[in-house]
Parts: sequence; C-alpha cells; structure tokens
Amino acid sequence: MDSEIRFVYSYKFKDGSTKHFDIRLDASNLLLIAKRPEDLPLWALLPFNKCAICPLSEKDHIYCPISANLAGVVEEFKNFLSHERVSVTVACEERIYGKETTVQGGLSPLLGIIMTTSGCPVMEQLKPMVRFHLPFASLDETIFRGVTMYFTAQYFRRQDGKEPTWSLDGLGKIYSDVGQVNRDFAVRMRAAARKDANVNALVNLDVFASMMTLAVEDTLGRLKPYFSALLRE
Repeated sequence: MDSEIRFVYSYKFKDGSTKHFDIRLDASNLLLIAKRPEDLPLWALLPFNKCAICPLSEKDHIYCPISANLAGVVEEFKNFLSHERVSVTVACEERIYGKETTVQGGLSPLLGIIMTTSGCPVMEQLKPMVRFHLPFASLDETIFRGVTMYFTAQYFRRQDGKEPTWSLDGLGKIYSDVGQVNRDFAVRMRAAARKDANVNALVNLDVFASMMTLAVEDTLGRLKPYFSALLRE
C-alpha cells in the first residue's frame, strides 16, 4: 500500500496562466502532508475570528490548523473574482477529472479537501469521504456519499462493541457543525481576500452542507427504487 494519497489540482485561466496544487495525504490517517509557510498571516492565528464551536485550546494551538494549511491557497486566489472562468483538472491515482467552471466552483473542492484533512476536530468528521474524493460532485452524489460514510461508521462502531445509530440524526448534526465552521471561517477569510473568489468558494461548501440536512430524506426517497433488488425478503 502506498504511504501517500495524492490529488493534483490544476487551474488554467483565460489569459493562459496556470496554478497547480499538489495535495498529499498520509494514507494511514488521511491527514494533510504539507509544509506550512514560515510566516503565516495574522488571520491564521487561532484567536482571530475563532469559530464559535472550535474545541481547540489557544494554549496548545497558536494557529488554526485549517488557516495554516489554507494560507498559501488563499494568497494565490486573493485577487480573483468568483465568476471568472477557469479550466480545472484534478488528477489522482485512479483517474483525471476535468471541468470548465467559475473560479469559485473550481476552488470549492480544493478548499474542502484541505479543510477536512488539516486536523480540525469538527471538519475531520468528513475525512473518510476524502479517500474517495469526488471533485465537482452534485448534491445527490454528495448526499449518497455522506450517508454511505455515516452508516459505514455505524458498522465499524458495532464491530468495536459500541452502539450503532441507524437514524440520520447524527449525520444531520455533523453537517450542522460543518456548516457552522464554514460560515465562521468565511468571516476569518474575508480579512485575507481582496476580491471574492475565496469567500464565495467557501459559501459554495456551506450551501452543500446546508442542503445535506434539508434534502437528505427526499433524496433517499428518490433513490430507494434503485435498491429494489436488495430490499426483497
């Protein structure tokens, strides 16, 4: 088994310029392997617009782990408008994804993968989804992957002798907390961005988190007929 999982995000802009981000994760725990900048910005300090539900102690953590790992990306996109067009490719070991989209649409999945793997105790609840990262996912795809992740966790809980939960209340709580982090982090990020691409890319993530809790039951209802062969007695 490889020791690293790698995603390479490449952006090609209308003027011919490009940006590349090589995301490497420890295959044993899905934590981001990254060399942080030596001089992190003030907005990366943990107390700076700290998320309301952040469980980290300022005594033990100088910097917000997400901010520390996102600082370089935020700097690269601080002068972009969210509606500018860009061609994005995402290469991983299994395949290459590509999409012509807006800067905010192309930046959202990159922010999401870094936020989830940086060591934030709230965001890391979504970390299993990173192993099967799907850039540019639709809402239905995101809901299916989120529900699958949640119930796989319940299977592992039962294996470990813990009480599993077969309702979706726990998944709703996870996405409610993630949405809170997204909104609070957007306030922090506004201090670093001259234009709106970074913040609106994060808003995209928050919309998906909010829709997860609102649409999960309806979406599963629409998907249920696909499972007819598995639901026979």
